[in-house]
Amino acid sequence: MRTIKLTNETRKDILTNLLKRSPANYGTYEAAVAEIVGNVREKGDEAVFAYTKQFDKFDLTKENMQVTKAEIEEAYGMMDKGLLDVYRRSAENIRIFHEKQLRTSWFDSKPDGTILGQRMIPITRAGVYVPGGKAAYPSSVLMNVIPAKVAGVEEIIMTTPCNSEGKVNAGTLSAADIAGVDKIFKIGGAQAVAAMAFGTEQVPKVDKITGPGNIFVALAKKAVYGHVSIDSIAGPSEILILADETANPRFVAADLLSQAEHDELASAILITTSTELASAVSKEVEQFTENLSRKAIITESLANYGYILLADNMEEAIFAANEIASEHLEILTQNPFEVMTKIKNAGAIFLGEYSSEPLGDYFAGPNHILPTNGTAKFFSPLNVDDFMKKTSIISYSREALSKAHEAIEAFAESEGLTAHANSIKVRFEKRCL
Repeated sequence: MRTIKLTNETRKDILTNLLKRSPANYGTYEAAVAEIVGNVREKGDEAVFAYTKQFDKFDLTKENMQVTKAEIEEAYGMMDKGLLDVYRRSAENIRIFHEKQLRTSWFDSKPDGTILGQRMIPITRAGVYVPGGKAAYPSSVLMNVIPAKVAGVEEIIMTTPCNSEGKVNAGTLSAADIAGVDKIFKIGGAQAVAAMAFGTEQVPKVDKITGPGNIFVALAKKAVYGHVSIDSIAGPSEILILADETANPRFVAADLLSQAEHDELASAILITTSTELASAVSKEVEQFTENLSRKAIITESLANYGYILLADNMEEAIFAANEIASEHLEILTQNPFEVMTKIKNAGAIFLGEYSSEPLGDYFAGPNHILPTNGTAKFFSPLNVDDFMKKTSIISYSREALSKAHEAIEAFAESEGLTAHANSIKVRFEKRCL
């Protein structure tokens, strides 16, 4: 990995380089995605069938597009029972964590008859997209579906591509059943997003779409936003490690590579105050990479977006970490909890040498669907609130409104909205008998 002195200039250069990975910068695909979305919106299942034939080489029909109970049972039969137990344990951890996020409706009443409040209402139907191309991620199924179940969503629809024989990854189907998905459709790509956004003859229209995918899926989610809600337009995976001289270089190297193996656009960055650690990590990365199955992907990822940044002090390192606002942030320092209190921007923070990033990906419970490309400055991990609506409640008695009506009328008239003012005024006008 390249080692660079951390300065204002190098920090800005790295930020510029990282932002090149944003799906928003892939405009060359937008026309193709817009055509797919438009066709599905207009032609429904007919367009979905055609695109599935074109991209997935399977003759999809209304009879075979939905996964059956028999197919789910078949998937269970193909799975290792020990791995299924891991899925269930992970699902339980995710459920317990997200149940702590639940918020209740509230009402506040006053003696004069004022009642104000907020109702928390789950959305009716959620849609989850699950990739099935280069790799299948049952963990993402659990992370998307379980918060929706905890929120109380009535129906959860899942779409995921099938192979040329119409089969869906067994791990994906097993995880979907464990999480509690209601309907699964064998549709992938932008056409799946459009089908959930607008509804087809077979696929119900959803209220919100969540889940990762390739650039076509990301741009399709961007295109349908407004017709439905979405979680985010996710970019490539990224990890940033803050470390001092106390960090174990083998642990640091292994953790950097855990994200670099995702794809060629993934980012892996170490910021450290120790030149000795930087040198040792670089050597460990080389040695690990030689023996890892995704060597080609890792090599390209590190060549494009891998950095070891040498900081003069931990304050400088923390400032850079907050500017980068990484999806995953590991803190491997002598006092990781103290450093954590100074972090403002990160999707998920992992503290200490036994809290490596894959713990969060698979098992701990917090959601692994996180903001990327610096959006941790204003976005949060997927959570129960993403599947809830907040409705305001307002009730005033005549006594309560009488204390405020002149102020409201004045405010409305100052904006030139006389009908607004009149709506209040008529309630206190004096009528002749």
